[in-house]
Amino acid sequence: MPRWEVAFWRDRYAVLTLDLQIPRHIGIIMDGNGRWARQQRRPASYGHRAGVRAIKRVLDACETLGVKMLSIYAFSTENWSRPRAEVRALMRLFHETMQREIDEMHRRGVRIVVSGRRDELSPRMRERIEEAMTRTAANKNGVLNVCLNYGGRAEIVDAVKRLVADGVEVGQVDEASIASRLYNPDLPDPDLIIRTAGERRVSNFLLWQSAYSEMLVTETLWPDFDMDDLKTALADYASRVRRFGGRPEDEEAAQAAVR
Repeated sequence: MPRWEVAFWRDRYAVLTLDLQIPRHIGIIMDGNGRWARQQRRPASYGHRAGVRAIKRVLDACETLGVKMLSIYAFSTENWSRPRAEVRALMRLFHETMQREIDEMHRRGVRIVVSGRRDELSPRMRERIEEAMTRTAANKNGVLNVCLNYGGRAEIVDAVKRLVADGVEVGQVDEASIASRLYNPDLPDPDLIIRTAGERRVSNFLLWQSAYSEMLVTETLWPDFDMDDLKTALADYASRVRRFGGRPEDEEAAQAAVR
């Protein structure tokens, strides 16, 4: 048996023996690229490139462990305030990565979607995003949701603007009408939100969708995050009881809601 296949089944067995309830959708706030680069005495761009490699590792881990959807916080609406040179380097890296990885993502059957204000990105970036989304639209093996120029408040504002543009009457405005106008309304809400690098805030990430998501903070810097870190997060998730606002004695009903 090839070495990679041995590793695959070893990791699969490790998860199954933990009897985990695997989350269907995980969101990750990828923090710590800059700190990791400083530890290496390298520029921020070095950390961002290492962060891209971490995304590939985590995608592989999600496929192995049975997580079907991954949302990653790549660039927020607030990140434009960073130094201009860093922003330019990030945008160049996003474009290069999208161009380089699309063939593999398509081969693996991963559907790529992008959440955020795409109209504020460069025409070149928008073209690359459209190509990736169109080419992978029919894929069924998993979903990678790249949150690019994304802000949770901005998403809610844009959804409300669509309500107004669609002429929805005040009496017809409810959670369903807003949710259906979010950037990617077909994606289920994330079961688990992971934030790396020890920061304990949501930073405007999936505010609407994460209302009842479980939260986990790890001290691991994003470029160091790997299969073992994800297994630890899944084990922690499996130990929790999701009540969705119910009482502690409603555990059976809560578990049924997850299923």
